[in-house]
Amino acid sequence: MYIPPHFEEVSASSVASVMDEAPLACVVAHTEDGLIANHLPLLKSPKGELIGHVALANDMHRLITPRLEVLAIFRRDDAYVSPNYYPTKAKHHRHVPTWNYEVVHVYGTLIFQHDDHAKRSAVGLLTRTHERRLNGENAWRMADAPTDYMEKMLDGIVAFKMTTTRILAKSKLSQNREELDYIGTVEGLRNAGKAAMAERMTRRISESG
Repeated sequence: MYIPPHFEEVSASSVASVMDEAPLACVVAHTEDGLIANHLPLLKSPKGELIGHVALANDMHRLITPRLEVLAIFRRDDAYVSPNYYPTKAKHHRHVPTWNYEVVHVYGTLIFQHDDHAKRSAVGLLTRTHERRLNGENAWRMADAPTDYMEKMLDGIVAFKMTTTRILAKSKLSQNREELDYIGTVEGLRNAGKAAMAERMTRRISESG
């Protein structure tokens, strides 16, 4: 990934927030059958590994070997940025459109796990996290499903854990613009329905001083 210095994301908390808020990663690997890509929700375990699962019918767990490097791409929201957002446009018109976005590339290796304990742990981590966020005290639990049905569902998946070897992160949020145009971009994005990105950009202004 091309990362100009002013767009490189070095904040560990910012990297973690992208992965937490956009957990559906695109997992890419170059196998003997060529490139493959799968879109899978991933979460960090207490031990720091990324945890997930795939369908047993998905050849991914047969094609990716333990030593093969894989890339998991996490992407938060993105937005088109119009030159009309820049107040200085009226002065010299030396602006062109661009695109703002936040991405995290996690490199590592996968170990697939077929045992019942690993599969229950993977599904348990994913459902506890997302159900509690969505439904609070009414969160769905694995125990809510009939035992035989749950066992059948677990028989149809393969768990995996990803050990991270390196991380590259990029936050392209108009940091290369002068303050007047940066603030104009914040307002333009907010008016375009990109309130979350506008708010993150506003926080960057306050945090930088």
